[in-house]
Amino acid sequence: MKAEIFGVLVVIALLGPAQRALAINQPNIVLIYADDLGYGDLSCYGATAVTTPHLDQLAAGGIRFTDAHSTAATCTPSRFAMLTGRYAWRQQGTGIAAGNAPLIIDTEATTMASIAREAGLKSSVIGKWHLGLGNGQIDWNQKIAPGPLELGFDECFLVPATGDRVPTVYVENHHVVGLVPEDPLVVSYGKPIGDDPTGAERPDLLKQKPSHGHDNTIHNGVSRIGYMSGGEAARWVDEDMADTLTTRANDFIRRKAAAKESFFLFFSLHDIHVPRMPHQRFVGKTTMGPRGDVILQADWCVGEVMQQLESVGVADNTLVIFTSDNGPVVDDGYHDESVSKLGNHDPAGGLRGGKYSAFEAGTRVPMIARWPGTIAAGEVSGALVSQVDFCADIASILGVTLTPSQCVDSQEQVAALIGKDATGRRSLVEQSGCLALRWENWKYIEPSQGAAFAKTTSIELGNHATAQLYDLDKDPGERTNVIGDNAKLAKDLAGTLKWMRQNTP
Repeated sequence: MKAEIFGVLVVIALLGPAQRALAINQPNIVLIYADDLGYGDLSCYGATAVTTPHLDQLAAGGIRFTDAHSTAATCTPSRFAMLTGRYAWRQQGTGIAAGNAPLIIDTEATTMASIAREAGLKSSVIGKWHLGLGNGQIDWNQKIAPGPLELGFDECFLVPATGDRVPTVYVENHHVVGLVPEDPLVVSYGKPIGDDPTGAERPDLLKQKPSHGHDNTIHNGVSRIGYMSGGEAARWVDEDMADTLTTRANDFIRRKAAAKESFFLFFSLHDIHVPRMPHQRFVGKTTMGPRGDVILQADWCVGEVMQQLESVGVADNTLVIFTSDNGPVVDDGYHDESVSKLGNHDPAGGLRGGKYSAFEAGTRVPMIARWPGTIAAGEVSGALVSQVDFCADIASILGVTLTPSQCVDSQEQVAALIGKDATGRRSLVEQSGCLALRWENWKYIEPSQGAAFAKTTSIELGNHATAQLYDLDKDPGERTNVIGDNAKLAKDLAGTLKWMRQNTP
């Protein structure tokens, strides 16, 4: 078994990604990326407490995956690996980024955007970024660079980090939107600055109180992580964020279609990340409080983009991919009724763990792809697929040849993406506080000294002092550690994981 595993890895390393381009018309590509959306959070994946008609329709018109994975159980490393085709654990400094972190992707790196640019597509990233901006200490009142434009995107409109981190402003291309010189924006992740009240000092000012952390500068009745002063005219309104981002996404599609330019849109939703602040038209539309309501809001965003593609006449020549950056979390820092109103809803869809976890719910996420004429409608695939392969897949689809030194962990899996290969990858690495290796139906989790449960979320993290092995065909919920009956296999998988750590393909 060990020789077989190593043999497959060596073949992958020698071939490199994207060795064959499909003989198809070059499509537009729209990647819609949800945040913290669990495997069981959509009605097309079995949810009954919430209905997601637009995503259900997307799945009905394309292919829905049951074994698709983000590369990590948290957002920054997942986004890093997806955009670069390189596992984030290969590079230091790719953990959850602070709101004022510098850009963590090397501007010389190949990215999904630079691949699209080489193929002649115009590209934009709209929404949550959380991969750092600038080089060193950011002056938010000046040009902010490097960022997405230095990574191959032609334009961007960003939530710089997350909604629960300062600064609570949008960045368009290289500048904060709506900032006025007489009210400069200052940000600190150390000591408090300015006169803005904090959640710790003035809980009476809050319309959504923190459950843990998140008690620094208050904006829009919500206290955040970090301190901020000034920039009042530039600050966003959380309840309007989904509308603002969707309007920008649709404007990009409309402009590119009018100019008859092929395009790549990375539409990075903030939903369903905290603080969960749905627009008034979604408030109370589910029984699950704000978490359920923002699932509806995310579904609406997808519907609006699909309608825009149809209205400008490019829907049939557009590959749309919808997925999430990691698994679900319920209480992630605010008292938003996500626990008290959860009811019988299972965000993990029967899987074990969630966001932050080495168990399957940490990285197994919803994934839907639609491409009329190439992907058959109503398909369901159990192929093992990973977001780290999007770089190689897009390169192959667009006819761009990657060298072995580009997107080193990205394997071309277009046949699986379009439903022509029911197997997909044989192996992939899942990152949390430790690493896990999927090998076909087997799941090996390396020994780890971390906590068994997240202190603030009660999610099982999958850490254990000894190694774990699960047969996902027989035990998809990872309840029975079978390492005692499969010692040789576990040893082989441990050696493979060690080899992968020490060797870059």
